[in-house]
Amino acid sequence: MATFLVAHGAWSAGWAWKKMRPLLQERGHVLHTPTYTGLGERAHLASRDVTLQTHIADVLGTLEFEDLRDVVLVGHSYGGMVATGVADRARVRLRCIVYLDAFVPRDGQSLLDLLPAEMRERMREAARTSGEGWRVPPNPVPPDTSEADLAWLAGLDRISIPPEASNPDGTKTWQAAAGVSGSNKPWLSINAFAPSKMAIVAGDTAPEDDDNCRSVFRATASPSRACRSSARATTMG
Repeated sequence: MATFLVAHGAWSAGWAWKKMRPLLQERGHVLHTPTYTGLGERAHLASRDVTLQTHIADVLGTLEFEDLRDVVLVGHSYGGMVATGVADRARVRLRCIVYLDAFVPRDGQSLLDLLPAEMRERMREAARTSGEGWRVPPNPVPPDTSEADLAWLAGLDRISIPPEASNPDGTKTWQAAAGVSGSNKPWLSINAFAPSKMAIVAGDTAPEDDDNCRSVFRATASPSRACRSSARATTMG
């Protein structure tokens, strides 16, 4: 049995991973999907004071209060920033880290540092013109999203996403730099839309249990269509 903890993407929440829960449970695994402050069912807590450190604290809280250990920490997209901060502060609780279509910062880098200059300016302009100076409006759903997933997302939109919030992310979560002192945990980078492209891509060390991290994720989440649907649900955030 493996315990998975997801640091979800921007403009998303724990609901985006609901398709994964029964699939992992059937195989005897446990999946935790905490929602960040200011998003999803916690959208009422959104403010310009929410930062990357707030979201790191959200996931750390789940680790600590659920007393989770030997955890496979999954960072999706923006969640790679969050997962990196969590791993830096709670490495003793982790088995390994999986970056799923995710940003992988070095010490002192922010998410904006990892974006092309044109995209950085587009995000800043969107916040200025339609986000009250701090909200970053969500990206559109990718054009190749299946009809079934479009219908699923539309249903969730009606039920659980406050229309006035549109699940924006605050600019401070994107501008904050990651502070990383180094981790000896194995980490894995996965392209969810081409599951065969799975490789250990970096790290200060070459841990002996790289293959263990790789096999755990391959045997559970990576090959499933539901995992790709979860990635779609956050529309590259």
